[in-house]
Amino acid sequence: NQLCCEILLLGEAFMEQRKLSGMELASFCGQLALILRSGISAVEGIVTMLEDTVSATEKEILEKILKKLEETGNLSMALSDAGVFPAYMLHMVEIGEEAGALDEVMHSLEIHYEREESIKRTVRNAITYPLIMAGMMIIVIAVLLIRVMPVFNQVFVQLGTELTGFSRTLMDIGTAISRYALVFVVLLVVIAVFAVYMAKFSSGRNLFRKLAGRFGPARRLYDEIAACRFAAGMALTLRTGLNPYRSMELMVSMNEDPVFRKKLDKCMQQITDGAEYTKALAEVGIFTGVYARMVLVGSKTGTVDQVMSQIADLYQEDVDTRMNNLIAVLEPTLVISLSLIVGGILLSVMFPLMGIMSGI
Repeated sequence: NQLCCEILLLGEAFMEQRKLSGMELASFCGQLALILRSGISAVEGIVTMLEDTVSATEKEILEKILKKLEETGNLSMALSDAGVFPAYMLHMVEIGEEAGALDEVMHSLEIHYEREESIKRTVRNAITYPLIMAGMMIIVIAVLLIRVMPVFNQVFVQLGTELTGFSRTLMDIGTAISRYALVFVVLLVVIAVFAVYMAKFSSGRNLFRKLAGRFGPARRLYDEIAACRFAAGMALTLRTGLNPYRSMELMVSMNEDPVFRKKLDKCMQQITDGAEYTKALAEVGIFTGVYARMVLVGSKTGTVDQVMSQIADLYQEDVDTRMNNLIAVLEPTLVISLSLIVGGILLSVMFPLMGIMSGI
């Protein structure tokens, strides 16, 4: 009983530390932006949201926010006290309060987190489908080796011979898998745990990026995703009135891609040395080609925030297109691979069987 209580307490502690998802953040920011634009105060808005919610978890979060907001009158402090909002959002809300543009900031944050969630969903879909197909391939091949091949071997024995060559090797592999099934199950569990670690924890995601970044196509994709997030963040921070250097500092602090972060560090160093930030972005390779020229034009016309937003949209379209093309290539490739493997296994026993039957 004591152990169960400790597990429950750990689970509650984990839930308390859980950050909201991108869609949850976008929904919260969107609702609050709509309320503030209607001329309703933040306190009254939180009260309204609290009355409308039916989720116990959401109600608990909103109650914490409302209590702190009534005590301090400061929304950023209230959100920070709830413990479920990311640091970037808290900082932007604080800036919005100081600048008197909290409604605009909340609307921009809504768009920002919708874009973040869209990117994550695109990446997740591109990874999930191949994993499902690969899992199906492993299951089908395992059934053929463990269950079907011994049946064919019995047929050969009854005909006075036995499997030889490649087909014999396949049956031996199936026998080994069946004999050491527990070892393979443990191995699969370890792989599953490792996959969850890479998906749920920042250190795991960094490890996955490092491994995937060794491949050219994956590296280009990660660069585009990082550039999309950078452009979206810069658009948001510049729109609130922050200077470019401070905006860059915020982007460096929220970036999770180690390769892209090196580019940001080089850019920050060049800006510190006196370089113009739009030129520094192009020189270190954060933006290239038409995107770099768009930023330069935006700098001359004083519309860098709008240009950054356009660049983020273009990068997101590129990422979506690249992901869709990848899935379009993987789907037939995996199906063909599965067909060839299954066909190869069956033909390895069917041809010898047909030869024996024709000689009878």
